[in-house]
Amino acid sequence: MIPTASPAGAAFTALAEPALVVDPRSAAIVDANPAAERLLGYPAAALRALRITDLHRGQRPALVVFTEEVLHRGLAHTRSLSPLKAGGGTLRVEYAGTVLRAGAEPLILLTMADLDARHRRDVDADADGTLRQGIDEWKRVERLFHTIERENQLILKAAGEGIYGVNADGKTTFVNPAAEALLGWTAEELVGKDMHSLVHHHRADGSPYPNHDCPIYAAFRNGAVQTVADEVFWRKDGTPLWVEYTSTPIRERGAIIGAVIVFRDVSQRREAEEKLRQALAEVDSLRQRLERENAYLQEEIRLESNHRGIIGRSAAIQKTLRQIDLVAPTDATVLVTGESGTGKELIGRAIHEASGRRDRPLIRVNCAAIPRELFESEFFGHVRGAFTGALRDRVGRFELADGGTLFLDEVGEIPLELQGKLLRILQEGQFERVGEERTRSVDVRVIAATNRDLRAEVRAGRFREDLYFRLDVFPIHSVPLRERVDDVAPLALHFLRHAERKLKISGLGLSEEDVRRLAGYAWPGNVRELQNVIERAAILARKGRLAIDLPGSTPSRTAPEAIVMPSDGLLTEEERRQLDRRSLIAALELSGGKVSGPGGAAERLGLRPTTFASRLKAHGLDPRAWRSASRPSV
Repeated sequence: MIPTASPAGAAFTALAEPALVVDPRSAAIVDANPAAERLLGYPAAALRALRITDLHRGQRPALVVFTEEVLHRGLAHTRSLSPLKAGGGTLRVEYAGTVLRAGAEPLILLTMADLDARHRRDVDADADGTLRQGIDEWKRVERLFHTIERENQLILKAAGEGIYGVNADGKTTFVNPAAEALLGWTAEELVGKDMHSLVHHHRADGSPYPNHDCPIYAAFRNGAVQTVADEVFWRKDGTPLWVEYTSTPIRERGAIIGAVIVFRDVSQRREAEEKLRQALAEVDSLRQRLERENAYLQEEIRLESNHRGIIGRSAAIQKTLRQIDLVAPTDATVLVTGESGTGKELIGRAIHEASGRRDRPLIRVNCAAIPRELFESEFFGHVRGAFTGALRDRVGRFELADGGTLFLDEVGEIPLELQGKLLRILQEGQFERVGEERTRSVDVRVIAATNRDLRAEVRAGRFREDLYFRLDVFPIHSVPLRERVDDVAPLALHFLRHAERKLKISGLGLSEEDVRRLAGYAWPGNVRELQNVIERAAILARKGRLAIDLPGSTPSRTAPEAIVMPSDGLLTEEERRQLDRRSLIAALELSGGKVSGPGGAAERLGLRPTTFASRLKAHGLDPRAWRSASRPSV
């Protein structure tokens, strides 16, 4: 608002002409004087609650063009805008726009002249003059009025727009300088000529445009004002000029004697609108594509595994799945521990997908990748100007996860000085953005993951004990791959199918020798290392045979008859028995015939010794044969 106590504010309030102050960036009406209240029928408070676009519904293009003209020239006029009155209906006004420099950003002062009121005043003044001067003077004034109306008044109205007049035969009677500049013709070349045949003879698509179809000529027939928003006039050089125009019939003693055509170049606006339409279409197309891809990927995630991406049949994995099923329906905080590459994030995602928060976001934060000085901003957000480089407000990860789940990966990397703030939001659900005093509340479930021993970190004073107990409500340990040998084969087959899709190849399979070598490897990098090994083997494969390269291992010199896993993963009963037999033999080879105890064949396969012994008996295998130098063939 303009302060009323200031000279400028007092002048604005006392201004006889209705006036509005508008912010061109937001289209907000900053202030309105009493004359504007009376003309529009709104109190000033109501006007300040509106945007200028609210007063000009359906007139946005003309409003944008006029605003740009004011900002560019500093002063501009238009009669093409009709504001809405409070009680309904529109007003015929002439806007005068002036740029105000009230601060860092410019404002626009809009004054309105009520054309209907002005016309009534002119009529009253003319009537008074006629009554005083008599009938002769009245006739002179009438002739003068028609002359002004026909030639000069609409030229003044144009405010830089192209203007030309035609008589009832379509012959040009006058052309203003703006029309000359836009069309490339001089007034001498156009006056007296058929205007339609010179500038309006064809449509935009090149088809002929008969004059009897022309809206300008229609004004001669029906006497109505014709307004056209999207047509072309043709310049002298033969190039098209996209225009919007109004054809207004001119009458003399009740008879139509011609028309005045006011037009403006809308090429740039039309080009901008077309670019906007293309951009919106592209955005919509991209949105639809992303929605389809997201739906597809979500379906793939659900279909390709037995429990939201967690693959395995070992006792350790079955225990993990039971823990997920138990804790997922609750809002309890979960702490997932385990070595790098064991799938801790996958467990977190499985908990989220099985919870009631599945339709809200799962936000992941890698605490190890955030610089110490940005931890607080990353977690809680900041406001503009909170610190050097804070150029705009930023929403933190806790706000993004509101109603959903926040997965804190490598939670042991959080600086000690920030652990108290994390503890507060876990306990109270409240926080403040950096640089802001307002307290915000969120509803977030936290799943934390770490490959560190947090108990040892607490003893060393690097992790708060109260935060540890707050996170360790429901612990889940992600077992390393070397302790779940039974899962190596199904995981390898899963990664092989994924690699085929990624690399656009097919026909690859895992042989018994491949499975034996994979099962006998220690996997220091766990599941992530297995995926990389399989993808590298798929890239190097020749004629459908994988080239598995394990660090510190060499391929077997004797290649036993292999059972290749089919692409659909299905085996006949005989193939399954052979695969089971060879798994038993591979375990006996790796353990030197030792069945039970640490490093024994039963432990390597994740079986109880009694179960392992019964399977040996079913296949007629004697573990003592692997305790000598010779080994039976597979």
